[in-house]
Amino acid sequence: MAPEPTSARPPEVRRRSGQSRLPSWRWEALRTTFWLVPTLLVVVASLLFLLTFEIDWAVYHKHLALPFWIVSVSATAGREVLIGIAAAIITVVGVVFSVTIVALTLASQQFGPRMMRNFVRDVGNQVTLGVFVATFVYSILTLVVVTADFPGGFVPHLSVTVSEALMLVDITVLIYFIHHISKSIQLPEVIASIGSDLVRAIDAEFSEMAPDERPLPDASGKSLTELESLIDRGGAPVASSVSGYLQFVGYGQLVDIATRTDSVIRLAYSPGHFLVAGRPLATVWPPEAADKVAIALGRAHVAGPHRTLMQDPVFAIDQLVEIAIRALSAAVNDTFTAITCIDWLSAGLSRLSGRILTEGVYRDHVGRIRLIGTDPSYARMVDRAFDKVRQAAGGMPAVIIRMIDALAAIGDLTTTPEQRRILLRQADAILRSAERSVSEPDDQDDIHAHYERLVRKLAEREVATSAGPGAVGVAP
Repeated sequence: MAPEPTSARPPEVRRRSGQSRLPSWRWEALRTTFWLVPTLLVVVASLLFLLTFEIDWAVYHKHLALPFWIVSVSATAGREVLIGIAAAIITVVGVVFSVTIVALTLASQQFGPRMMRNFVRDVGNQVTLGVFVATFVYSILTLVVVTADFPGGFVPHLSVTVSEALMLVDITVLIYFIHHISKSIQLPEVIASIGSDLVRAIDAEFSEMAPDERPLPDASGKSLTELESLIDRGGAPVASSVSGYLQFVGYGQLVDIATRTDSVIRLAYSPGHFLVAGRPLATVWPPEAADKVAIALGRAHVAGPHRTLMQDPVFAIDQLVEIAIRALSAAVNDTFTAITCIDWLSAGLSRLSGRILTEGVYRDHVGRIRLIGTDPSYARMVDRAFDKVRQAAGGMPAVIIRMIDALAAIGDLTTTPEQRRILLRQADAILRSAERSVSEPDDQDDIHAHYERLVRKLAEREVATSAGPGAVGVAP
């Protein structure tokens, strides 16, 4: 896929693709592999060996002298040392990572299958494997050049010393790895990591709009309503060529191709949705431009076997919800884990309440609408965060109360009446569910007290925001 041009990219596209602090889809694909970092470290180890070998060769020919603390051994002893280091390193790698995979497999049964993917994309785990493999390669390369064929035998004393130093580094890394893994599979750490991913994804996808980045007016083109009507009546559908989860959409590319073909593209899916080959991916108007646009659509969409956080903050919400409803199941019945998930959902949605959710309309440099997307709405994200948890929390007053309190905390940072209406609607649903499932009168009284406190806080927030400067609207 070619890089997105930026010279004439509209403000909406810059907000969605230019300001993102998340890695690009190519970088994300590399991050979730176990070969990139080890390969780089093996290359570094090979270059280090070439450097130390040149120094050892110069020492052998009496061009240089080594410091007194460099290990001096015979050729036979040097081989034994290097063979011992290489054998120990490769054994430790096999045993440690095998045991770790087993532990993570067991942990993923509670946290969800995505635990393994998080393990693979963890930089600390990749560096640990890379350091061990690099030490092994360095020791083997050094072992190859130890020989008795030259007069007096050639022993790369500096390289042998560096191998022993790398072994000490490996011991340190092993201690770190054991600590890191034992910490990373603890449930609060897993939830906090996903919660942090949610906040970063929201920051990347829904940034503040700078004063000079406001959309250009559509001075000469058709309105959104007119274009929607034209697309419905005479638009040409473009089918998806692949099946899989939509991971990335090149909005800038699509705006550029629509501008060149003087067309309008309406997307049927957003990142996180599942594509089915042969099903409509987008609709193009006028239909004569569909053939040219179809090629660009294939290049501007990336699909894969799983969802990612790129352009899809809802994925992090779904991960937290998955852990929460697993904890609320009859087999686990872990109330505190569900409460922790609700707290992190509250943190993410509080951040979202202060952001601008675009209307999904992207214009060219003169203000004409060229792309109509399906951006997530505030209502959809709030519902995804609370609906399933509410349904699984029947008869659990502690979880119900925490959900109401979470909505109150989110309400403190809302910027529009529509956001507060969405939160109140969710709170009403939680209250109705509690009235049906909680039979203890005292628990019912506590739930009603927290609900009334939420209503008061939303009313106070309504007064505070209406008295201040006008807030930017958020599309439901």
